[in-house]
Amino acid sequence: MTARDQGRASAALRSALERLRLEGAVFLRAEYREPWAYESLTARETARILRPDSDRVILFHVVASGACWVAVDDGDKHWARRGDVIVLPYGDQHRMGGVRDAGLVSISTILQMPPWRQMPVIRHGADGELTDVVCGYLHSRDPLFDSGLRVFPPVFVVRPPDGPAADWVRANVAYALEQTEVAPSSPGIVMSRLPELLLVEVLRLHLASAPAADRGWLAALNDPVLRPAMSLLHSAPGRRWTVSALAREAAVSRSVLDARFREVLGRSPIRYLTEWRMHLAEDLLTTTDLGVGVVARRVGYDAEEAFSRAFKRAHGESPSAWRATHVLR
Repeated sequence: MTARDQGRASAALRSALERLRLEGAVFLRAEYREPWAYESLTARETARILRPDSDRVILFHVVASGACWVAVDDGDKHWARRGDVIVLPYGDQHRMGGVRDAGLVSISTILQMPPWRQMPVIRHGADGELTDVVCGYLHSRDPLFDSGLRVFPPVFVVRPPDGPAADWVRANVAYALEQTEVAPSSPGIVMSRLPELLLVEVLRLHLASAPAADRGWLAALNDPVLRPAMSLLHSAPGRRWTVSALAREAAVSRSVLDARFREVLGRSPIRYLTEWRMHLAEDLLTTTDLGVGVVARRVGYDAEEAFSRAFKRAHGESPSAWRATHVLR
C-alpha cells in the first residue's frame, strides 16, 4: 500500500469509528502503591453497576504514572506503563496488579459502590511506588463490541506513538485527573465526550494494523454473510480452517463466501485468517512475556518455524526482532 493509500485508509477508518454511537463516562481514578493487585467483578456485575440497562460495557484504564499488568481468563499478563491505554472491549472479569507480587483482593472491597456524589478515588496497596490510573467505561450497541462476535482480544494495550496522539492523550488524562470533584450526576465534557474521543483514537491506533482496515472492515461486521464467518474466525483463530469448513459452519456456499470476502474485504477468507493471526500475534509479542513458540500455538501454528516464516513475510523481520523494537515494557 502506498503512503497515499495508507493515508486514505486511515482517514476512512477514523471516519467509520467517529460514526460509532458511544455513551460513557470517566468514572473513577485509582492510586495504587506497590505491592498491589485486585480482581474485578464479572462483566454482567460490572454492567449492572455502571449501566443497568445493558449486560456489558467497554472498560478502559489509562496509566497516568507507574506500571501495571492486566490479565483475563487465559492468565497472560499484558503490561502497561505511563501513557499506555488498557482496553477491555467486553468488560470481561480481569485482574490487575503492580510490578511486585501481591495477593488478590476483590474490587468490591476497595471501591465504594454507587451512587457516587463525586468521582470515586481508589487508594490501594502498601507504601511502595505509585501507579496512577484513570478508569472509564463506555457503552455501545455496535457489532464492533458484540461479545459474541469478539472482534477484539478480551484485553489489549495501546501505546499512542510519540507526537500529537500521545500529547492529546496525556493532556486529556491530566484534565480528567483535575476533575476528581466532578459529580457523575452532573456530567461535563470530562464525563461524556472525553471517554468517547479517547476510545475512538485508541481504537484507530489498534485497528490500523488489523487486516482489511483499508477496506470495508467495519461494514463487514454488519454483512449477513461475513458476520457469522468472521465471528467463527475471531473466536477460534487457532483452528485448521478451510474455506469449505468455514462456509459450512457459516451456512453459505463456498463460492458465495469466497466472493463476498474478496468483494468487501479485498482478500480471500484464508488470507484474512492469516492476517488476523498476525494481528493477534503482534499484541501478544508486544504486551506479554510469552515465548515465540507459545505465541505461535496461540494463533494457530503447530510449528514455531512456520509461524516465524509467516510473520517475517508480513513484517519483514522475525518475531523476536520485531518484538525487540515494539515491546511496551
